[in-house]
Order: sequence, then C-alpha cells, then structure tokens
Amino acid sequence: MEWEKLPLTVLKFGGSSVADSNRMRHVAQIVKKTREEGYRVAVVVSAMGNTTDELLALASDVATEKDGREMDQLLATGEQQSVALLSLAIKQQGIPAQSFTALQAGIKAEGFPMEGRIYRIEPEAVERALNEGTVAVVTGFQAITDNGDVITLGRGGSDLSAVALAASLGAESCRLLKDVTGIMSGDPRVVKNPKKLRQLGFDECMEMAVQGAKVLQARSVEVAARYNVPLYVGSSFIEEEGTWVMSNPVTEGLIVKAVIQDMKVAKVVLLGVPDIPGVAARLFAELAAKGVGAEMIIQNNMRGGVNDIGFLVKKTNLEEASQVCRKICREIDAQGVSFDTEIARVSIVGAGIANHPEIPSKMFNILAEAGINIEMIASTALAITCIVGSARAEDAVRELHDHFIDEVAF
Repeated sequence: MEWEKLPLTVLKFGGSSVADSNRMRHVAQIVKKTREEGYRVAVVVSAMGNTTDELLALASDVATEKDGREMDQLLATGEQQSVALLSLAIKQQGIPAQSFTALQAGIKAEGFPMEGRIYRIEPEAVERALNEGTVAVVTGFQAITDNGDVITLGRGGSDLSAVALAASLGAESCRLLKDVTGIMSGDPRVVKNPKKLRQLGFDECMEMAVQGAKVLQARSVEVAARYNVPLYVGSSFIEEEGTWVMSNPVTEGLIVKAVIQDMKVAKVVLLGVPDIPGVAARLFAELAAKGVGAEMIIQNNMRGGVNDIGFLVKKTNLEEASQVCRKICREIDAQGVSFDTEIARVSIVGAGIANHPEIPSKMFNILAEAGINIEMIASTALAITCIVGSARAEDAVRELHDHFIDEVAF
C-alpha cells in the first residue's frame, strides 16, 4: 500500500482517556478504526489519569521550593509512560506502532520552565514512520529547548502538541478526544441545560478559551487558526458527534454562543500611581519578565495627578505579581497595592455581539436583577466580561445562560 498517499489525521487523547490498561486498549481500538477508515494516524497522548497532579504532589513533599528545570524533567515522565504503553496496546491490535518522545519527534520550544512555547517542529522521523504504515505515538505536553533540556508547555499543553504536530505534518484534521462530548454553551456542572455547539469559528473558540473555558487551551486554538487546521472536540468514551472548530463555519442562529466563568483569577490594583509617562510600560515589562500575563488592564483617571491601575492575573501568578507591584510601588512612591482573590470572571461569547448594541445593557440588567454587583467590565468584538464576587459567580452564569441561551431556540 502507498501509505504516503493516504490522508493524515492526528488524534489526541487526554489523561482520563488513557487512565488505565482498559482505557489504553479502548483507545487502541479507536486508533484501529480510524486507520481502517483510510487514514494515516499520528497520536498525541497525555499522562495517564492524575499522574501529573501526583507528580506535582510528590515534588511538594520533597522540596518547598520548586526548580523549574527539574520540575519539567519530572513532569515529562508521565507522557513517556503513556506513549510506550499505548504503542504496546496498538501493536496488540496487529497494527505497527512506534512511540516518540519530544526529542525524537523534533518538537522544539523556548520560554519559561513549565510554560514553554513551541517555535519549530522537525517531524521527519514521525513522517517517515507514518509513510511506512506505522502509527506514530507522540508525547504531548513537552518539547526540547536548544540546550537539549526538556520543557513542558503548561496546562492543556498536549492539545497544543497535537495541533502543532498536525500543522507541521499538513494533517487533514486534528481530533481532540476527551471525557466530554463536545464544546458546550455552559459548564454542565453549573447550568441546567447546556447546549452542544456543533460548529464554532476559530475566533469564537479562542475567545471562549481565553475567558476561562476549560475544554481547549487558547494557544492550541491560536495555532489551529494560524495554520487552518480543523479541530474536532469529542468523546473517547462514547460514540456521539462532537464539535468542529474551523474557519467560517455555518453556525446556529445564536448571537451569544456560550457563557463562561473563570474562578482562577485575582485582581491587582496599584493605588495612587503618579500620572507621568512610562509607569505602565515599566510595570508590565517587569511583570512580563517574570512570566506574568496581565488581563483586563484598566487605568482610572483621578484628580491630583495620580491614577489607579488595575488588572487581572492568574491566581498561580499572584505571588510573582505582588512582588513586582510592591517593588514598583516603593520606587515610584505610589500610595499602595491591593489584591483581591475573591473574584471571578464571567463572560458571554459570540461572533455577533459587537453588532448588537442591546446585548451589553441586557447583560447588565440580568445581573442587576439578580442582585449581583459588577466590579469591572471589559469588552471585545467577541465577548463582554464582568468581574463579580466569586460567591455569586455561578449564580451569574446560570442567570445569563437562562436568558441568553435557554430562551433562544436552536
């Protein structure tokens, strides 16, 4: 058979999909079925079950301070177990398979430890195996630096590995198979009647991920959009049609496609900042140098030649952010710094939002009628976001989902 002439698809399986030996065998059967449909198949795999969390817990038991390089070395072992075991399971199905580490697959990245960013893939070895009729099973979540060190790609990094590999190989699609049946209009643990979104545009999906939806990593959607790799999000547990993410899909008639909450953010405010050029540039440059991203940046104009500068950071980055802000505060003689971890981000997302001026007022009225106070507001062409107290975040999501989605027929 001339394998190189067959279309290629990349399958990615998350940790719950390969949690034990039974799940490994089930995944091997999915790979076999996909191959029988006439595809060359590359597979990207996460660590089994809760392996990554267990490794993080072990590291905390061993040392109070975590060295980034050694953490990457440790965490990468989870995916190496998975690819070897899954390759054995696929071979048991009578199909040739070969496992690849990030080094063997040519996945290169740079950046901060545990937050690496892929900048190049040299997939010749993987492509050679695929063209010989072998299923290539590649470690997700990890890459290699120019110094030869292992670097991991952050939470959800296996999605990024799969999409980047699909782009580098010219794959027809990248299928992300998880423990969900697709991308939903709201978190099923919070809203009563979440709707499955059959199709989404790249921009909408990326906005959902940025605003806190946990199904996909935002960076993976960004890469898919850049290289126009259609994404499929579906279940590895049951056979049920999932969600396609692609350019210019024909979508349902909803203006608001989803309501998203993010409980893992904290608010930082520099108080009484002197109103002089360069302060904001210095602040956010020092945060960036520490690998701390800032979102929803708001500067309030005040009288007396001073301003307040507020923004959001991930709670996991709050300690680094507080160190930077206190240092800057002392050096520029600002009045102080405040931090609030009891907040949440609640967003409505949809490609049509910017064309409907009634949407913001409706959102704010819904929250007001529910007695939910809004602390900050931001908007983009695709989303309107409110910062609310974390104790009322799920109430806010339910109210918004009821009014914007449940009341509108698909």
